[in-house]
Amino acid sequence: MGIRPAALLAVCALMCGTASAYDNFRVALYCRAQEVQKMADPAWLEQSWQAVSREVHVDKVYIETHRDRLLVDDATLEAAKKFFTDRGVQVAGGITFTISEPNRFETFSYSNPEHRKLVQQIAEHTARHFDEFILDDFFFTSTKSEFDLKALEKMNKGARSWTDYRLAVMEDAAKNLVIGPARRVNPDVKIVIKYPNWYDHFPALGFNLARGPQLFDGIYTGTETRDAVRSAQHLQPYLGYNIMRYFQNIAPGRNGGGWVDTGGATYYDRYAEQLWMTLFARAAPEITLFDIRQMLYPLDAKKAAPHQMMATTFNYRDVVQPLTVGGATFTPTHYARVAGYSFETVDKLLGSLGKPVGIPSYKPYNALGEEFLQNYLGMAGIPVEMVPEFPDAPVVLLTAQAAADPKIMDRIESQLRRGKNVVITSGLVKALQDRGLSRIVELEDSGRVASVSQFQAGRGDLVSSATPILIPQITYRTNDSWELVSAISGDNGWPILHDADYLDGQLQVLTIPENFSDLSNYPEVALNAIRRVITAPLPVKLEAPGKVSLFVYDNGAFIVHNFRDGPVDAAVALRGGVTAISDLLSGGKLATTERSEPPRFGAPAVASSIAKFTIAPHSFRAFKVD
Repeated sequence: MGIRPAALLAVCALMCGTASAYDNFRVALYCRAQEVQKMADPAWLEQSWQAVSREVHVDKVYIETHRDRLLVDDATLEAAKKFFTDRGVQVAGGITFTISEPNRFETFSYSNPEHRKLVQQIAEHTARHFDEFILDDFFFTSTKSEFDLKALEKMNKGARSWTDYRLAVMEDAAKNLVIGPARRVNPDVKIVIKYPNWYDHFPALGFNLARGPQLFDGIYTGTETRDAVRSAQHLQPYLGYNIMRYFQNIAPGRNGGGWVDTGGATYYDRYAEQLWMTLFARAAPEITLFDIRQMLYPLDAKKAAPHQMMATTFNYRDVVQPLTVGGATFTPTHYARVAGYSFETVDKLLGSLGKPVGIPSYKPYNALGEEFLQNYLGMAGIPVEMVPEFPDAPVVLLTAQAAADPKIMDRIESQLRRGKNVVITSGLVKALQDRGLSRIVELEDSGRVASVSQFQAGRGDLVSSATPILIPQITYRTNDSWELVSAISGDNGWPILHDADYLDGQLQVLTIPENFSDLSNYPEVALNAIRRVITAPLPVKLEAPGKVSLFVYDNGAFIVHNFRDGPVDAAVALRGGVTAISDLLSGGKLATTERSEPPRFGAPAVASSIAKFTIAPHSFRAFKVD
């Protein structure tokens, strides 16, 4: 019998003195130009590599040639390449096109002849040394120099916007300053562009997802979400999963991997969650750790939140346990071990997962409106699959971004005519109420808001939110359409989830709070009712408070992740007749109970199988339907 590839990798790891390989993904390590320059010292390189590689297995190293006007010399690049290839590690180049990161990520001006010349020289220099290189996510421009102003004025006598100018100048730079020159130097070079995490704002800085992925040989995905409170971006943890799926749908099979850094991860488990979200997406074969400097940070018990000493998925006590690598036993002391432990935990699971499925949400290329909303919906337990084309699916979720499609009303009506459902947000109601929405249902954003703290699902009891929530007031015609979930204040109320019949289809309106994060503050009863309607086509429906996310796969597997700082009691509703589900990490069985679901839209009541369980803080449970 032959030896499995994973076993061969493990033997090699022991011989090379590195941590064990992973079965379901590859790990890459990025090295900034500042650290690559230090690799001219063989002792520094050897010591740093040994410190990192014995705590986390690394398959590939990206060796950066330029950052902040630091261009690494030929001899150092070749010495670094040889060091890693001699150890069986794949190498590729990297470029960061910045003038000065500390100065608000100062970028090149791609209308400045001096800058253009330097950008081309950097690309050529890198292509001479590497058959593959990646552009770190600063291949955009934010400058408003005299060169930029003159170029903008030249475009249609200044009538165009900064967005139009930057989209045009960055496409030109990609073709004529990077791709073309690099291929003239090295015809075999593969050039990959890494896109950052702030996808909804790309066009304003020159990233064009409609054209860019076709120009380059591949794309890569920034999945850093860090801390939503303490980080200026305020990104939701779900984004790390959502953006991987979105880019996979934009460039199927060409998304090379996800990319995570340690910046702003207040506690170690927040960093681990970013790695897990990236890998849960099952969208790419590789994950990159940025960067060797950060992996060498010393472990600090102060970055272990109090709940990490509990029986959580990420347990700091386990992280600092002694390891044996290459016959030697040692105690981990670097941040690299946080990554290694996180990978080992999730690698046990990934092979049991099928293809991710979710409710498709149509986002036209370069569209704005209700920015990043899908990630807040994901945090509220609604699995979302963002797509760049209007999908053919039982339920389509549309946010205000869909208004960028001039044919969106025709697409909505066609979907409903086919007996399928459309969920639109209150933001899209506002955008479409003067574009023919009334031909489907007469309702509108009144322009008024309400502060609410009581909610009712159907004819159930009133339940209260922990804090008041500010919502737009959606108005409608009585008996023409119907409230499914309501928000109450005093003697008045407004729809949170609304339903309208149209031919054989249903149009639902989901009211989005003025503060998107308040979606997770809707009471659990209201959230459960919303999920039952919106996620009706999915084989699993979540019942839990907000800040608990559901990830569903097409082979009966699913994951429930708790992003809260305390434990939660959760449940899932499955098809009737399921008697038990398997815990994919423990191997145990969890029994279900039968429940009759209330009738909806005139349909008869159906039976569901309910599985209940508890999830520790910042932890996940993974199951599969037997």
